[in-house]
Amino acid sequence: MPAFKNPTPTVDCIVELPRDRIVLIRRKNPPLGWALPGGFVDEGETLHAACVREVKEETGLEVDLSEQFFTYSDPRRDPRKHTLSTVYIGWAEGEPTGSDDAAEARAFSVDALPDELCFDHGTILSDYVTYKRTGKRRKI
Repeated sequence: MPAFKNPTPTVDCIVELPRDRIVLIRRKNPPLGWALPGGFVDEGETLHAACVREVKEETGLEVDLSEQFFTYSDPRRDPRKHTLSTVYIGWAEGEPTGSDDAAEARAFSVDALPDELCFDHGTILSDYVTYKRTGKRRKI
């Protein structure tokens, strides 16, 4: 009987900071580039707890999650393997500092994001900007 291969669950967080900024990390490991803070969900961990943990590990920020935004599941979203990511929106105060597998963490205006975004994070951030400006979410 063949073994089932299921997508791996991950989380990402759009961390809002004062002055209409969001936090991105520059990845230390491939795929290289800028990304939302996030990562793999550990066995026995809730999505919410994984998201808070990953933000803390990669940015040093204590995030308060305000809403679950969307789940992205395109099999091509991560070149390493099929993942599905539940994306949260949260807020924090302070300035991010990169640690763990983040070489750097910085706050950006949504109107001045870097071009080198990893995974499908350009799509996620485009959806977020549309949502913030119009109140409309991505259609399923």
